[in-house]
Amino acid sequence: EQNDRKRIPCPLDPKHTVYEDQLQKHLKKCNSREKPKPVYFVQDINAGLKDVAEIPEKKVPLSSLSIEELQNLIIKLKKASNGLELHLKEQILSHQALQEALNDPKNGESAFKHLKQQASILGNMEKLHLLGPGRCFVEFGAGRGKLSHWVDIALENVESVQFLLVERATTRFKVDGKHKRRDSIFERLQVDIQHLCLNKVPILEKKRLPVVGIGKHLCGAATDLALRCLVESYTICCDGEDKEPAPKRCRAAQTEVAPHKSAGNESTTEDHKLVAGIVIALCCHHKCDWTHYVGREFFKSVGLGPVEFHYFQRMSSWATCGMRETTSKASTSEDSEDQTNDTEEHEQALSRTESGSDTLQGILSVEERKEIGCLCKRLIDHGRVEYLQQQGYKAALQYYTESAVSLENVLLTAVPNPSLIPEP
Repeated sequence: EQNDRKRIPCPLDPKHTVYEDQLQKHLKKCNSREKPKPVYFVQDINAGLKDVAEIPEKKVPLSSLSIEELQNLIIKLKKASNGLELHLKEQILSHQALQEALNDPKNGESAFKHLKQQASILGNMEKLHLLGPGRCFVEFGAGRGKLSHWVDIALENVESVQFLLVERATTRFKVDGKHKRRDSIFERLQVDIQHLCLNKVPILEKKRLPVVGIGKHLCGAATDLALRCLVESYTICCDGEDKEPAPKRCRAAQTEVAPHKSAGNESTTEDHKLVAGIVIALCCHHKCDWTHYVGREFFKSVGLGPVEFHYFQRMSSWATCGMRETTSKASTSEDSEDQTNDTEEHEQALSRTESGSDTLQGILSVEERKEIGCLCKRLIDHGRVEYLQQQGYKAALQYYTESAVSLENVLLTAVPNPSLIPEP
């Protein structure tokens, strides 16, 4: 009789099956069912302003472009990049908190590479004076939470430290449970960054703590969503004692930000002291999205739009396509984020597809493709830097680790301009 019962894919998640006669009972307890929205969920608050008219419906694949169209794109890319700081400085640092782990022979090559990256991120945070008491560290794309773990170790003798770990996926093998000492508090926010309003997170709503946004290999558009979450949604929604209804303030955060020169005015000072700093290791530029991209004003200022952005983000994978095969195994490990593993696999597949087209083989060498891919990455990243500068931050890009350790080795950092830092 048991064998006669029919199993069907779960309509909420076809990755698992359920007995057909128990479907209704299963739907009430399925882990993939829609759960009540948390208080900090505000639909599309960090998504950016979607102008449907700007985005073409049909996008021709890169491999389908004619040689002339491809050459015109490359000309536009080089023209737009002219005058930009393309040669980044090396800021490969380390931190004492990871020395024991770095010297532990039990760690294999893959774990060692991740530790070196985490050590350099902490070293850069220390250089920017971001490792201090009375702060809330928000790790975007947290995965297992290893970066926050090391920040906590670095702040061993520091009191009043809060960690918010933002991760949309359910994560296994979290390291959160290992933090059993003193008064540092770890809280997980299972939400897409696109919908996260930090102002509504109870601990921040109550204490108005200065926030430090961090992330290790924050994939593509997730970086733009995180930047907007920090410097627009949080600062605008938290503006002083303004009694204007919250929905109006939150909607303002979605508007496109134009360049402004009012960084020193009083209200801006009140806004921006809430975010003490941003330190994000960038990756997967091919996963960027024009709708969410924070550098749209910069692109428009150099005569580029959504069509060029679409092709440049695809071409950005050329920067690593010649090397991705040999490094894919080394660049993933047991402590990688769920999303990171996925995107690195996507990048590998995309690279083979894009770099293997007959059009490209005919006019571009592997080295030329790599150079153009790097140029695309720098252009997209420069838009992010300009955006942060317009918001009143001192922003910079630097190499934080060797390319042999990670092909995605650029770190975006930002701290408020000196005039925006509140008096202690």
